Amino acid sequence: MQNAVQIQQEIHRLKEEKNAIILAHNYQRGEVQDIADIVGDSLELSHAAAGMEWDVIVFCGVDFMAETAAILSPGRKVILPAGDACCPMAQMISPAELDFARSRHPDAAVVCYVNTTAEVKAHSDICCTSANAVSVVNSLREDTVIFVPDRNLARYAARFTKKTVLPWEGYCIVHDRYTPAEVQEARKAHPDAVVLVHPECRPEVIDCADHVASTSGIIRHVRDSPREEFIIGTETGILHRLNKECPMKRCYPLSPEAVCVNMKKTRLSDVRDALQTLSPQIAVPDRIADQARGAIERMLAL
Repeated sequence: MQNAVQIQQEIHRLKEEKNAIILAHNYQRGEVQDIADIVGDSLELSHAAAGMEWDVIVFCGVDFMAETAAILSPGRKVILPAGDACCPMAQMISPAELDFARSRHPDAAVVCYVNTTAEVKAHSDICCTSANAVSVVNSLREDTVIFVPDRNLARYAARFTKKTVLPWEGYCIVHDRYTPAEVQEARKAHPDAVVLVHPECRPEVIDCADHVASTSGIIRHVRDSPREEFIIGTETGILHRLNKECPMKRCYPLSPEAVCVNMKKTRLSDVRDALQTLSPQIAVPDRIADQARGAIERMLAL
């Protein structure tokens, strides 16, 4: 059986041989982040890869992320090393359900979080990320917005607009579990720390925080802040990157149990196997990809 160093060496060899780039989300295992060419949030990774010349994109994340990479990089092979890594929140809305919501609110625009399937993106007017949700909502001419699938991100965006925001009742199974009591306990344990939380958290948790930001926003805040201690209210995988990039600062998880099981499915051996076999491959039908790309590009044009 190969050890970690041998697997890393094999990955480097195969990557050169297949002209591949390895992308890893901020929530991936530390060993996977360390082998990646780029570590970041989901759209950031797909957008970066689209501007590079690679034959193969190995996306260490979950299914909707690999779909987005395939949408933005047509003609390239997109591989998801852990083929069964899904996003439960993305599964909380279907195209048929979205079409029904549209029929109930025919004058509303549909804003779809990137944490959705390609088909749902194809049925939406515009996409958003956790970082730009507010600006996307405010950019629309419609006065009413159907926001799918994350109710917490929808309610966060609603705080900063005069528009009527209709949230879908989806949620992230990691962020939705945080409670104000956990924030209070973390503050007691680390009284000098700044509390940073993701906008996928419940409103009452956001009210307890010092700052709200996306995963990349949390990393930037820790890196640029003069403060030395931080309580991090998002999936614990981000701590690996924070510890690498900000070694002089101390970052504590809001909850050590904030672990996305699907994000942790990818192991070094899965990355090696994916490069060897160029599978499991993620493909999006042309018609769906074209429509979904339109929703993404409308966001990117802002």
